[in-house]
Amino acid sequence: MSDERELPPREEIDPVLDAVSEEYGLEPWYRDCVRPLLRQPEEQWPSCCGGGCDPCTQVLVEVARRTLIKLGR
Repeated sequence: MSDERELPPREEIDPVLDAVSEEYGLEPWYRDCVRPLLRQPEEQWPSCCGGGCDPCTQVLVEVARRTLIKLGR
């Protein structure tokens, strides 16, 4: 049994991920960093390390969380 979530096809995910990324000011080239999070259980998501990363992992996590909510997951 896989720990990965079942998601709709990428054609359905992309517009939602794009819109949420724009809400959070996440540049388009970072969206591929969010995609793996969409399939993983939240307990496997990384947390902020406090190192001042840009973007902060917490932003990637929030974009993933909001995307899943909008997808009804």
